[in-house]
Amino acid sequence: MSILEQLTKLLEAHPAGPFLFAGSGLSRRYLGLESWAALLERFCSHIKPYEYYLSTANGNLPRVATLMASDFHEVWWKSEVFEESRKKHSKKITDLTAALRLEISNYIKGVKLDGVAQHPYSEELAALGRLNVDGIITTNWDTFLQELFPDYKVYVGQEELLFSNPQSIGEIYKIHGCVNTPRSLILTEADYDSFAERNAYLAAKLITIFVEHPVIFMGYSLSDQNIVSMLRAICACIGKERLEQLNNNLIFVERLKEGEAASISNTVFALEKTNVPITLLRTNDFSQIYNALETKRRKIPARVLRYCKEQLYELVKGGEPEAKLCVVDIDEVEAKGDIEFVVGVGVAKERAQEEERRLADYGYRAITAVSIYEELLRDKKIYEPGRILAETLPELSKGLKYLPVFHLLRTAGIDSQEACARVGYDVEKYLGLQPADFRVKSLAKGYMRNYKGLTVRQMLERYTPEIVAQYLPFADWEEADYPAILEFLRAHIDRLPTSPYSTAFRKLACLYDRAVYGWR
Repeated sequence: MSILEQLTKLLEAHPAGPFLFAGSGLSRRYLGLESWAALLERFCSHIKPYEYYLSTANGNLPRVATLMASDFHEVWWKSEVFEESRKKHSKKITDLTAALRLEISNYIKGVKLDGVAQHPYSEELAALGRLNVDGIITTNWDTFLQELFPDYKVYVGQEELLFSNPQSIGEIYKIHGCVNTPRSLILTEADYDSFAERNAYLAAKLITIFVEHPVIFMGYSLSDQNIVSMLRAICACIGKERLEQLNNNLIFVERLKEGEAASISNTVFALEKTNVPITLLRTNDFSQIYNALETKRRKIPARVLRYCKEQLYELVKGGEPEAKLCVVDIDEVEAKGDIEFVVGVGVAKERAQEEERRLADYGYRAITAVSIYEELLRDKKIYEPGRILAETLPELSKGLKYLPVFHLLRTAGIDSQEACARVGYDVEKYLGLQPADFRVKSLAKGYMRNYKGLTVRQMLERYTPEIVAQYLPFADWEEADYPAILEFLRAHIDRLPTSPYSTAFRKLACLYDRAVYGWR
């Protein structure tokens, strides 16, 4: 039995969706970032040799960072090398460690995932980008994962997580900080001491995840102190006698050593006097892991489920729940602010469409939204546009905010708002949509930070399909880009009906429809 088959079987035994616990090994694998020691050494070029700090700190890396920070502070304020940085950020340097945090953050932010198609792990990245995992916990500082999962809510640092109301779905917990907030980095000895003091509280906050979900640890070694301390705190919370509650929920991924064969085995993680049951997976092919995780895909995207949980919490707290209920389609849910509470997202509509298809015997009234998108993208059209506009859309459009209708109108010989009004087709709400309506507002900052200035072709060539689908609506399109966008949509037509990011692909298709066939 292959790794894919074994892991799929293991995940199917769990009722809850999986979490990823991602370490620095993933950033080295996909971004080419250095190890922590190598990263610190990089920033010694303007101060004392790295070996000086390492020996003075007796090999303790947090202490190395503490010693470096003091010397780096002096150099940062005086050296011409950092003159531009001082002009931009001098007001942010409020303590001896701030300059080092800032420059480390700026460096890491400059390391991007470029050229996915040419990447040595392109298949893994494609599979990773398709995942709909319940959530991600990471000690990494870089933004790789939040760029790959842009609609997941991000909690930065222990404090933000401890004093918030996370829903354990559609979220990323950056427990060691993020380069977007340099002061949040767990870097120095004092940072680690403070983190250790609160570790028990953090473990208590995350304990439900470890007990109820399969947690896949990737990018760590079994001896990593971050993992050891976290498991120790979790075991202290649940008690030695209740360790069986973990029930092999903890799955550790290790790369193969020379001569080893891929394998999955049950073993224990020795913590002082406690043995924690774990599953050890050894492989060099992470695509098998991601493909196994994809089989655990939820029908409803994780972000929508998170909105439901958040609003249910508010609904229970509130005094007038009946005033907060509504029914919406999945395509219309972009942020929790769009609705008061979501009931039956998408499910009732799917059943209604199935029943309609059965009764109508494949007539025009039974044509689905996906079929209309496919009609837009195929070379040879198979439907009569007039019949779709007259027979299909009146019922189908009741619950859909987005549909590509311009190509239908053009093919039917309608080339203006006035001509459309004379015929009387009920498509007014689609014709009035503007380019901004196809952009998710919560992604605007991410676009400005990571993708602004890139051409359409650069985005298509460099990034995963899921990233492209969500961020391409923000880019400036030229007519010469239309064939490449059409090719992209055709290549990923399978994402339209079932992908966790199907809404993003559909909105991109609608924007393409508007750009190519819309009124001039």
